[in-house]
Amino acid sequence: MSENQETSSALSPAEQIAAISGPFRGSKQTTLSGLIDDGVFGKNPVFVLALSLCPAVAVTNSVQTSLAMGLSVWFVLSFSNLFTSIFRNYINPKVRMPAYILIIATLVTMCELFMSAFFPVLYQALGVYLKLIVVFAIILARAEVFASKNKPIPAFFDGFGMGLGFLIAMLVIGVPREVVGSGSFWGRPIFGEGYQPILMIILAPGGFITIGLFIGLFRSIGAARERARAAARLEGAGDAMEVKRV
Repeated sequence: MSENQETSSALSPAEQIAAISGPFRGSKQTTLSGLIDDGVFGKNPVFVLALSLCPAVAVTNSVQTSLAMGLSVWFVLSFSNLFTSIFRNYINPKVRMPAYILIIATLVTMCELFMSAFFPVLYQALGVYLKLIVVFAIILARAEVFASKNKPIPAFFDGFGMGLGFLIAMLVIGVPREVVGSGSFWGRPIFGEGYQPILMIILAPGGFITIGLFIGLFRSIGAARERARAAARLEGAGDAMEVKRV
């Protein structure tokens, strides 16, 4: 059996179709911009894949912690994909998961050292959740499914898109939770003294309710985008039929 055949047999049917139909294995996207769009909308880690919900609830009670966690995951996802792709031919498949975790842990340590040095209060606020980035399912999944099978530039853009989707999700959750639950934005009061904050919003139940509402919104957006694509395909097919008739 040839090397290509062995590699093909290791892929799932969906991944084999993606490998044949486009330049990126393990993805239906065929362009770098498509990888970013897929990470933000099509496969948003929080609102579509429902991954990393624990930090999405725990640290989004303020905009500052939401932004800090989102930027940290964005950085780690982008560069873990990049380095995984660079070293993919040198990593023994039997120890690939420990190797991926080593790469991710190194990047997370860099984030911790930077934040503890320049933003100690924010570092304390994030607490253990910053360390837990090492075992985030979305980071390990992109290293295994995409980065280990593609060249460095597409791998970086895949991580960039997924990380951007996570950052947007954290801010989309964090802004309304702080505004409604605390009556402030970036730690500064924005309503008068008579405003009574809805404390449940900054507690865990309010976090899950907020996430659930945005999951529904993203599903609606995804359905609308799919209908628009289907209409565009039908229109294109109709134009092609007209050309053939002429």
